[in-house]
Amino acid sequence: MTNMGLASETNGGGTLMETKMRQDRLIEVVKLLERGEWQDAHVIVQPEKSAEAAWLHGIVHTLEGDLENAQHWYRKANRAFPGRDAVQAEIAAARELLARAE
Repeated sequence: MTNMGLASETNGGGTLMETKMRQDRLIEVVKLLERGEWQDAHVIVQPEKSAEAAWLHGIVHTLEGDLENAQHWYRKANRAFPGRDAVQAEIAAARELLARAE
């Protein structure tokens, strides 16, 4: 898997406040995914354009059971798709990545 940090340059740049707001939205997505609330997570992550958001979008579709769509989003995130059985580990890895970026 590719290790990536949050990079506002790949996210359209923006002010520090905009970058923090995007990061806060992604952290909220992770919290929703941890609770299994993939529908609500999908609403938040869908308009986001970063590689991290694409990864989370892939996790959303993994939880949903739409593995073909999940694989699409993992490709957009430049990450290997680990399969359905790894979804909880992926959520934990996303939480860790976003926590380091805070």
